[in-house]
Formats: sequence, structure tokens, C-alpha cells
Amino acid sequence: MAPRRRRRAARSSRPLLLALLAAAVNNFAPAGGVEVLAKSRLESCARGGSDDGRDRLTCDSKIVVDLAVPSGSASLVARVAEVEENGTEAGEMPIRDPLIITINKSEVYALYDLTYLRDVAYKPEEKFVKTRKCEPEAGANVVKSCERLRDEKGSIIEHTEPVCCPCGPHRRVPSSCGNILDKVAKGKANTAHCLRFPDDWFHVFDIGRRSLWFSIRVQVKKGSSESEVIVGPENRTVVSEDSSLRVNLVGDFAGYTSLPSLENFYLVTPRKGVGGGQLEVLGDDFSRWMLLERVLFTLDGLECNKIGVGYEAFRSQPNFCSSPLDSCLGDQLSKFWEIDKNRVNNSQPPQYVVLGKFERINQYPNAGVHTFSVGIPEVLNTNLMIELSADDIEYVYQRSSGKIISINISSFEALSQVGSARVKTKNIGRLEASYSLTFDCLSGINPVEEQYFIMKPDEKLIRTFDLRSSTDQASNYTCQAILKASDFSELDRKESQFSTTATVLNNGTQIGSSENHTKGGIWGFFEAIKAWCAKMWHMLINFFTGTTCSTRCWSFLKFVIHGLLLVAVLWLLHRKGLFDPLYYWWDGVVGSEAQERARRRHKRAHSHRHSHHHDAHKRHKTELAGHRRHHVLHIHDDDDPVAAAAAAEHVILRRHGRHEAALGVQHRDGLKLNKHRRHGGKAVALLPPGEIIVRDGGGCGGVEHGDRRHHAWH
Repeated sequence: MAPRRRRRAARSSRPLLLALLAAAVNNFAPAGGVEVLAKSRLESCARGGSDDGRDRLTCDSKIVVDLAVPSGSASLVARVAEVEENGTEAGEMPIRDPLIITINKSEVYALYDLTYLRDVAYKPEEKFVKTRKCEPEAGANVVKSCERLRDEKGSIIEHTEPVCCPCGPHRRVPSSCGNILDKVAKGKANTAHCLRFPDDWFHVFDIGRRSLWFSIRVQVKKGSSESEVIVGPENRTVVSEDSSLRVNLVGDFAGYTSLPSLENFYLVTPRKGVGGGQLEVLGDDFSRWMLLERVLFTLDGLECNKIGVGYEAFRSQPNFCSSPLDSCLGDQLSKFWEIDKNRVNNSQPPQYVVLGKFERINQYPNAGVHTFSVGIPEVLNTNLMIELSADDIEYVYQRSSGKIISINISSFEALSQVGSARVKTKNIGRLEASYSLTFDCLSGINPVEEQYFIMKPDEKLIRTFDLRSSTDQASNYTCQAILKASDFSELDRKESQFSTTATVLNNGTQIGSSENHTKGGIWGFFEAIKAWCAKMWHMLINFFTGTTCSTRCWSFLKFVIHGLLLVAVLWLLHRKGLFDPLYYWWDGVVGSEAQERARRRHKRAHSHRHSHHHDAHKRHKTELAGHRRHHVLHIHDDDDPVAAAAAAEHVILRRHGRHEAALGVQHRDGLKLNKHRRHGGKAVALLPPGEIIVRDGGGCGGVEHGDRRHHAWH
């Protein structure tokens, strides 16, 4: 009998195992992929402490089935119809109510943590204005759209002033400088350049840790009773309410294709609407969602040719005026979107746009408004262990009581920050045992994975869970922590409430202009005084450092320097005699004529002045002189002709003396008049052999001496 009992004991597990194996193969051979890895019966025993201080060992029998369940809504139905009881000779006995096990696995998704960083402009634009007298502080009347921007408080935004470039064919914007008259009358031509951001913005999210999400539902049906549990990465071990079913998610088998890792990428999504200061629902317009490498971004806005470039980088680029237009605005979001648009039009897969690159985008059932998930196309097998009974293996695990002491959760900003839940637990039993802790929130918080740990008697341990909000709105949340024993039975449960603040949009250094700022009132008056004081202080500093003059006075200094240089060159050429032929030619053309005209004008003026004052006087004197001369001649005419002639000569000489003084007659030969000497009663006048011409202004008489000849005329 003994050998026979050993033989039947050896066969006792075969009918049940074959029934499970047959069910798996027959029902799911077409599905391809469901595999039964191991089957056994084992004796499951639990040792726990009692009130009287003694350890107690409690055992029960279970069936254990280890399965590899693939993804893709796979199902497994196992029907347990026969069992064999140990120690009997009845063989296989049918079960009145067969056990039916149904396993359903959902699609597998890769879920990525998102952290909001800032907003960036879709396509920054460089604007330029052709103007004159461009200055960084110039108003809209000079630089037009490149005027300095102001924020909503009316303060000037730093680094938004224009950059002024001179005219020329090889400048940033080729332009004509005009002629010299335009430069003198209107000022030198130049161009004003500035950076502006249109109202088309994108959110930038940092992609963090990747996790897998799926769910496996296990149902066990026996007659009219039914037990069901759902396991997943966030809750790996679950026991049914009637304790007849226990399912443990062991892990996943690695596939041949690696899952997409996006730790080195940023996710950009279009921002809906303008303003508001709050993130909005991202929506399902995946054709504009893009994944771009982090090296393509500048979050501080200080680098050119990167997404997120700011005003300071634009103004500080080297060789600004000699660089081509838009030299600092390369590799923007618009460029990558256009690249993928052309690839799609040419029937090629996109490189940056998520639509067409991934499957089942954001179809994760518990996805929030700001989450990112993609479907895993590869078949991913999950190791699942179902416990129904045990007989072959004996194992002992220690079970001890425990409780949750406290839960501490601090408030955090939604999407841009990560919250932290600190759960403090304690082993209140007398044995060292293993525990599991789950943290579950009703909605709005991404699920977190269950944690396993071991505690010694009276040991306190703090476990931390990272909390990420799936919405950008400020909200209050209620979460609960569940402590489970080593047999996965629930030991303690505690609830906690916390709140999140709304996400604040951040444009970084790409600050746009605000047209809604208000001025006036007492605050506007104080702001004006503050701005005036700051301007005066700035001007004082620039006066001593020379900064302002180096920018504003440079054009005037260049004009003065060039003018002085031109004068110096002309003076040197003049000293070298280079212009002497020109001087001679000019004197020959206009010099003699000009001198003659000047002499005639001078003579006419002189004659005109003297004619008025002396005409009457001269006529009177002429008449008297003529009368005296006639009288003298008449007196001596009859008595002595020689004396009459001498008297006439004396009268002429007296007039000659007066005219000499008045008219400035010059004696070329040094005229000398000798005294009258009487020789034989005659008067003789001795004259040198020179030539003297004396004429009065009226033209009535004169004296002319030449070659010892004396002429007198009336």
C-alpha cells in the first residue's frame, strides 16, 4: 500500500497542471505569445506573534501559476475542471463548479514626466528701419517700430533699444548714403535694427524619468461567485476581497528593441490664446508637437542661433553691422517644423514632429491635460504570478503588524515643480518583516509605484514619493497611503490633503511689448521723477567715463576730424605751389577787370564828394584869379611888358603851391624855386630842368614845366 500511495501522491498534481496547460494552449494558440512558465502546488505558511508571546504558524494550500502575458489586450482563459485529492484512491474527481481564470492585459504605454520650463517664440523676427539720426534712445518718430519696449508697469525693458548701423552697400542692410547735401540738411543715413517676437508662442517642457504603464485584470469565477483584481506598475500585488485570489506582478521581460528614451530632449507644444498668464490644455494638435534636443535651446536667452534667444544676445553679437540680416536668429522652431513638413510632403517620416513618429500619442487612460505618453509597438511580456493553491513547496515568511504614523506633503507649483510626499511608518510587532506601501490620489496626480521595504521591531522608516501634477490649475488633492503586510494584507490606511499653486508662464528673456500699461496718478508722478533721476545719474556717469560721447559724438567728431584733415592737405599743397597756375589764371581772367572797376568806383565816389563841397568855392576862386591876372596884365601892359609877365608868373606859382598841397603833386625832379632877383629892373624866375604839370580842379588854368620851357594857359 505504501508504494501505491507514494505513486498516487506523485501523480496527485498532474491532472490539475495538465488541465491548466491544456486550457492555455487550446484557447490561445492563435493569439501567439501567452506562455505558462511554471506550475506547482505549494504549502504557504505564515508565522506571526500571538498575545501570549508564542509564535504561530498558519498554513494553507494554493495553486501557483507563473505566466508570461504579452501586451496588446491579450487574454488568457484557464478552466480548472478536475482535481486529485492526496491520500485517496478515487483518482481524478470532477469539480462541481470549475474555476475559470480570465486574464486581460491592456496596451503598454511609455509615460514621461513633464516639467514646465518656459515659453519661447515660434519665429523671432529682426525688424529694421531706414532712418537718419538713429540713436538707441530715439523715439518712434525716428526709429518707428524699433522704439524701446515697456512692460505692463510702464518701465523700459532692458536691451530692447535699437542697434544703429551706418549706410553703405556692404552693411547688414545695403542702403544708399545719398549725396553730401542730404547729409548736411537731413543727417547721415543709417538703419535701426531690433528684435521682436510675434504672438505665436510654444510651451517648453523638460522630459524626465520614463515609466511604463499598463494594467492586467485577473478574474476568477467559481459558480456564481467571482473575484477580480487589477494589477499594474503602480500596484504590483493585489489580494481579492474574499482572499481567494492573489496576483503578483513580478516584472517585465526586456525586448529586442529599446524603449524610446527622451531624457536629452525638450517637448514643445503650441500655446493657445494670448496672455492670461496660465497654461492651457495642450489639446490634440500633435502635428505641431515637436521633440527637440536640449542643445538647440538657450533657456537664459544669451546665445545666438538657438531657440529662446533674447534681446541681449541679439544686441551683443560681434560684428553686428557687417553681419547679414537675421544672423542671430537661426535654428528656430519654425525651421524644424518646415523641415518635417517637407519630409511629410515627400512621403518621409518626420524627424521632430511627434505625429507620425510615435503611435497612440497621449492615449494613456489616466493622462492629464499636460502629460505625454506614447504607445509601445513592440510586444512586451509581463511576468505574472497567480496563487490559487500550494502543495509542493513549503516556505515560511514572517508577518508583523505595522502602522502609518504621519504623512507630510508640502505645496508646490503645478507642472513646473515636483512635490514630495513623506510617509512615516513603524513596525509595531515583535518580528522583522517585509512591508509594501502604496500611495494613491483620486485624480490630478500622476500614479506612483508601490514601494517594498523591511522594518525591524519598533523601527520607524520614512518613504518618499514624488508627486507630479497633471494639470496647471491650482487645486486641492486628497491622497491616501496604504501599508500592507508581507502577505499583502492591508495593515493601515491614512489620508492626507495638500494643494498646488497654478503654473506661472515664463517667457524668459523673450519679453514682449505690453500695450496695456497705464500711466498717471500719484504713482505715475513718482515713476517719472524716478526715471528722471536715473537719467541724470546715467548722464553724469557717462560724462566722466565718456561712454555717451563715444556713441553719440562719434559722427560729429568724424566730421570735424575729416574737415581738419582736408584743410591741412590743401594748405600743404598751397605751400608747395600746386595751385599757383590756378591763381595766375584767375588773376588773368577776373583780376585786372576787378581792379579797374574798383578804381573807377573809388574815383567816382571821390569826385562826387568833392564836387558838392568845392564847386562853388572853386568857381569863385577861379573867377578871382582870372580877374587878378587880367588886372595885373592890364596894369603892366601899358607901362612895362616885362613886369607884366613877371607878375603873371608869380600868380601862377602861387596857384601852383596851393594845388600842390591840395592835389598832392609830386615833383619827379625835385623842383626848387629861387628867390626873385632883380637885374636891371626885371624879375627872373629860375627853374630846374624838370617837368611839372599843375592843373586846377576846374580845368580853368595850369602850369607845365618841361625842358626849361614855361607854358601858361587859360
